[in-house]
Amino acid sequence: MPASPLPRILFLTGRLAEPALRAVLADLADGRFEPLVHELGLHVAGLMTADMIERRLPVPRGVERIIVPGRCRGELAPLAQRYGIPVERGPDELADLPEWFGSKARTSDLSRHGVRLFAEIVDAPALSVEQILVRAREYAADGADVIDLGCLPATAFPHLAEAIAELRRAGFAVSVDSLDPAELRLAVRCGADHVLSLTEHTLDLVEDGATVPVLIPARGSYASLVRAIRKMQARGRRFYADPILAPIHYGFTDSLLRYRRLRKEFPEAPILMGVGNVTELTDADTSGINAVLFGVISELSIDAVLCTAVSPHASRAVREADVARRMMFAAKADAALPRGYCDQLLSVHERRPFAHTPEDIRNFAAMVRDPSFRVQVSAQGMHLYNRDGLWNASDPFALFPHLRKELDRDEDGSHAFYLGVELARAEIAWRLGKRYAQDAPLDWKVADRRALADAKAGPAEGEAGICR
Repeated sequence: MPASPLPRILFLTGRLAEPALRAVLADLADGRFEPLVHELGLHVAGLMTADMIERRLPVPRGVERIIVPGRCRGELAPLAQRYGIPVERGPDELADLPEWFGSKARTSDLSRHGVRLFAEIVDAPALSVEQILVRAREYAADGADVIDLGCLPATAFPHLAEAIAELRRAGFAVSVDSLDPAELRLAVRCGADHVLSLTEHTLDLVEDGATVPVLIPARGSYASLVRAIRKMQARGRRFYADPILAPIHYGFTDSLLRYRRLRKEFPEAPILMGVGNVTELTDADTSGINAVLFGVISELSIDAVLCTAVSPHASRAVREADVARRMMFAAKADAALPRGYCDQLLSVHERRPFAHTPEDIRNFAAMVRDPSFRVQVSAQGMHLYNRDGLWNASDPFALFPHLRKELDRDEDGSHAFYLGVELARAEIAWRLGKRYAQDAPLDWKVADRRALADAKAGPAEGEAGICR
């Protein structure tokens, strides 16, 4: 019996990238599919649009899928309807095609998570109710499930009841964080969903009502937390238990071990971890700190996290926590390392920063026949080229002499400005190890609220949730 024919996949490209695409596909197909390449009649693949494809590509026969370049603009659904087969947007860079094909086999749902996210407004008494609502909307947009009103010691909060009422009217779940029993009683009476934090000596504050408390040790005593948990269990009341995460060099490691001990002693008890003592009090990028902490949170099946975004360097902490909980959930469900699920926490560096080798770039440059300058980045630095030559440097000022003739003809300065911006981006990308693509802004992932909003607006083909 003859073997079944291989699935045929059509890849669209431009003239510059066609030779490199064919070379990549020769290794990538490896008997799994039959690759077909169609050069659409344009120089640069990134200039391709859906309308152009519809005008120039005849209906292919025997093809099961069409893959278009990642930077192809326009809606692909009408193309899929026209051709009667899936039309998918591939990766931005050709060098990522092998990894992209591998990730297509994994369909983990990154919209899921197992952690409830509390976001604390730490200076709530100093804000008006309207300001509190603005902050709450920002935190909710970043992924928060509960808005926590942080009360301040020895500071009056006369509008606490009004703030709770307005937040609940706006549809937010609300918690109140205070050391003042009077404020906690008021929060319970006003229908706050949670109060932070009670000890074994203050459990009576939630005796009446549906408010769910967070329990903490009294005077740092783990035994007192255990007693509080057992009392709440005996009453059949809901709660979260929090052994308190300590700052680094002030008991951080021991506090992590307390969470582990608590989970072992109470396998089913809901646990909350407040991460601000580490994210706020460590001078390091919080994206990495959150990734590691949420790895611990995932391993211990911790149910809720309290985040703060006070220090300027921690201003993205809520967004990062939302990304981290989704990524860890997916990896845990697959019993896998948290790699290849989401790149949003790679704000400063990329796992594969350089899409092209110097040899690739030399090949591109050899095909250029016009005076327009191209900028690309490799491990060797910045590469500038046009029909007159190819130059490589790690300092953009070293490239300036090769630009002088072109810039002298620039009467209004627009070209000089454009090349200055592009070379500045290229230098930043090279020094940090980030991806650079000419005419595209650098991608700062979760650190950029605009990029996150675009991702949440709707995943592209092959993507899920806010992680890419």
